[in-house]
Amino acid sequence: MTVTDSPTSEETLANLSTENRRFEPPAELAAHANVTAEAYERAAADRPAFWAEQAERLTWAERWDTVLDDSNPPFYQWFTGGKINAAYNCVDRHVEAGRGDKVAIHWVGEPLDDTRDITYAQLKDEVCQAANALTDLGIAAGDRVAIYMPMIPEAIVAMLACARIGAPHTVVFGGFSADALASRIDDCQAKLVITSDGGYRRGAPAALKPAGDEARTKTDLVEKVLVVRRTGQDLGPSGWDDDVDVWWHDVVGAASTDHTPEAFDAEHPLYVMYTSGSTGKPKGILHTTGGYLVQTSYTHHAVFDLKPETDVYWCTADIGWVTGHSYIVYGPLANGVTQVVYEGTPDAPERGRWWQIIEQYGVTLFYTAPTAIRSFMKQGRDVPDKSDMSSLRILGSVGEPINPEAYIWYRDVIGGAGNNGQGTPIVDTWWQTETGALMISPLPGVTAGKPGSAMTALPGIAADVVDDQGDSVPNGSGGYLVITEPWPSMLRTIWGDRDRYVDTYWKTYADRGYYFAGDGAKKDADGDIWVLGRVDDVMNVSGHRLSTTEIESALVSHPKVAEAAVVGAKDEDTGQAVCAFVILRESAGDGGPEIVQELRGHVRKEIGPIATPRQIMIVAELPKTRSGKIMRRLLRDVAENREVGDVTTLADSSVMSLISQGMSSSSED
Repeated sequence: MTVTDSPTSEETLANLSTENRRFEPPAELAAHANVTAEAYERAAADRPAFWAEQAERLTWAERWDTVLDDSNPPFYQWFTGGKINAAYNCVDRHVEAGRGDKVAIHWVGEPLDDTRDITYAQLKDEVCQAANALTDLGIAAGDRVAIYMPMIPEAIVAMLACARIGAPHTVVFGGFSADALASRIDDCQAKLVITSDGGYRRGAPAALKPAGDEARTKTDLVEKVLVVRRTGQDLGPSGWDDDVDVWWHDVVGAASTDHTPEAFDAEHPLYVMYTSGSTGKPKGILHTTGGYLVQTSYTHHAVFDLKPETDVYWCTADIGWVTGHSYIVYGPLANGVTQVVYEGTPDAPERGRWWQIIEQYGVTLFYTAPTAIRSFMKQGRDVPDKSDMSSLRILGSVGEPINPEAYIWYRDVIGGAGNNGQGTPIVDTWWQTETGALMISPLPGVTAGKPGSAMTALPGIAADVVDDQGDSVPNGSGGYLVITEPWPSMLRTIWGDRDRYVDTYWKTYADRGYYFAGDGAKKDADGDIWVLGRVDDVMNVSGHRLSTTEIESALVSHPKVAEAAVVGAKDEDTGQAVCAFVILRESAGDGGPEIVQELRGHVRKEIGPIATPRQIMIVAELPKTRSGKIMRRLLRDVAENREVGDVTTLADSSVMSLISQGMSSSSED
């Protein structure tokens, strides 16, 4: 995620849209909730003591001396003097407690009937084998390891094996290019790459190792490549180098299952996660071990009201993103949950695959992204209605603000059988790669849900919406989202660039000591927080600073619209004008001039004349990265008649050609 150096407008974000729907916690859930309302007061009274209490949920080799060392801001440290091993907390301690036969992972491959159930005892054995194999390959504590894999169990094993021996990992999403992989290897100086021959994507094997081989030609750092055989596809005559490449099944499969984990300092680096930067150079976000594990495990326990004895949890993220790190690997496994991990796409080999998996495994806690929800809205409810999802008791949303209408559809269609047929509660979560763990979210047994609002900061977290000077804005006003106190899972620095860390996140409100999240936000009349998206996704229309998120939400609230992306394009009269790109629901047909005018009128009615789109283009798809984020930068290029920029990170680069060709036929006022 990127941030600007400082918010520069004289006027903070206009607060235009309103939302009056409200859903109270179900009585049964509230009566047995893991966390109750008193936690907010207790945490506010003594924040370090609150986090020390949560740290006791983990197993420490040596207890900490100081909960929070704030002697050198913004380089905060947590649980200093403490020693801990993340992998031990995720696997060994559950086995030692007699829960070794409990299923840790229901793994579902994309090909039908390709499944594995892995118990905690089996997971421990394979993590120990992998840790021994990594040591034999010359990896020691402090060495960096790059992981470039599909969503297979070995990817999780590899991460835990690295954590077990103290080797920080950097996981690179398997859809990234060789250049992207090479740049990350170079930046963190990784000496080992763990990959696979390929994975399955939309019904066919997709090669992965060739991109890894190409990346290796662009750097001289890689000493060994550890390869999992997943698809069995032919690597070709130049696809194997006996001096470098080793098969996972040879070295891991032959290794001992006995391994004693070493306890590392709480501030020992756990991983580096790369996220986009405004300069074009990815930022290596460094997370350390103790505080990160405390907050990921606690927030998973609290926000999902986790009952590990009975719940089956499923987060649909890829481990290449921070959501996969925090809420597939470290948080859930530290809590001893049974979870589903799925290799493929939501519509392969058929549209209802996700819903069939929920029914098959009795998933109770489901965590996915608004992008996915809106894509299902486009298809209509006939597909999910074919599956029995009555097991669901809590739904989660992550990745970007969720449009209110997507929220309602998710609650009532996917979660319709829950809460005695009244819909399943949604936890709309806000956090970042940089924050490491959930920061703002409803607690499902405490907080009422408002469609589109992340509501309030979690116990132990201090968040606010402020103006340009850093003063808290009154209820009903917009501004900039900040975190006003340090938190355990916070990033410690940008790998190799401490100055950039300070400039990017702390310089804007340096006199207040606030972390600037780079997001616009508003407080409603109750003081609840609505995240409005990145500050650089804000338009200035006739002096009014408008959030793209609010206008997109207004468009999606129309019954014919499945998804929308809004950008600001240069305009001689207004400075910037609103340009919208809209995907219609399948039931709405192909659209035409009538629907364009209907949608313009709908936005005018929902928000006001100032937000009325100058231009609306009906499109079949939107330009998205492989993680599902809409690339509004490319849509701005089209709206301003510029040559379209770099499309290499798109899941489907042909989308932009289709949008550019169709732009001339869109309607203008």
